[in-house]
Amino acid sequence: MIDTHAHLYAEEFDSDRDAVIERAKAAGVTNIILPNIDSSSLDAMLKLEESYSGYCHAAIGLHPTSVKADYQRELDSVESELKRRTYIAIGEIGIDLYWDQTYVKEQIMAFQQQLKWALEYNKPVIIHVRNSFSETMLAMEPFKNSGLRGIFHSFGGTTEEAARIIEFGGFLLGINGIVTFKNSTLGEVIQQTDLEYIVLETDAPYLTPVPHRGKRNESAYMSYTARQIASLQSTSYEAVVKQTTKNALNLFNLGSK
Repeated sequence: MIDTHAHLYAEEFDSDRDAVIERAKAAGVTNIILPNIDSSSLDAMLKLEESYSGYCHAAIGLHPTSVKADYQRELDSVESELKRRTYIAIGEIGIDLYWDQTYVKEQIMAFQQQLKWALEYNKPVIIHVRNSFSETMLAMEPFKNSGLRGIFHSFGGTTEEAARIIEFGGFLLGINGIVTFKNSTLGEVIQQTDLEYIVLETDAPYLTPVPHRGKRNESAYMSYTARQIASLQSTSYEAVVKQTTKNALNLFNLGSK
């Protein structure tokens, strides 16, 4: 399995990070993608990547909730990192209208700038969408048929929204512990979406799957998500793991690493 989205560099893991990684390996997790938040999370993320070179892979990006009045300075940091070294992806980027709508215009500008860099540097993007599906798709419209590719992280939308993403081309749905929640509406979406459009993720330390819901999430728990997808699609756990891993390997070009 590949955890396509985990913030294992976060302070929630400071006391037992190595043990968390060992449990992930024991659970069959072969690679972990580390999306960035902003310049404040960069050092911790790069330190973790260095400690687990070839296992943890850093992405670079400006998270929409970190887009404030000084967003241009943060974008300059992203650009300078892209010029400085190779990152596996650009992310976590996107539009978030759940927490604060003060900087909507700036969020859209930051998002589109980072989409341009994704094309310039030929990198997949990891997109954060919260209460902003229409705005996100509108912002992406100029990039249709451009070769843009990536993941709609923590997908929690409708079957219709999933179909729009797939129709756009180049994008996969990142499915995490939400699919195991009792009140989740993702069941129907998963039943109607081919496995070739799905990748696994945790968003650790957040969105912990049942039966550990309410506790800190970690990459090893991704197996619960994979089993739930297998149940919904009436297929085997092994089939889910095999296809979602293949999807992630292809997207992040990990097969050649």
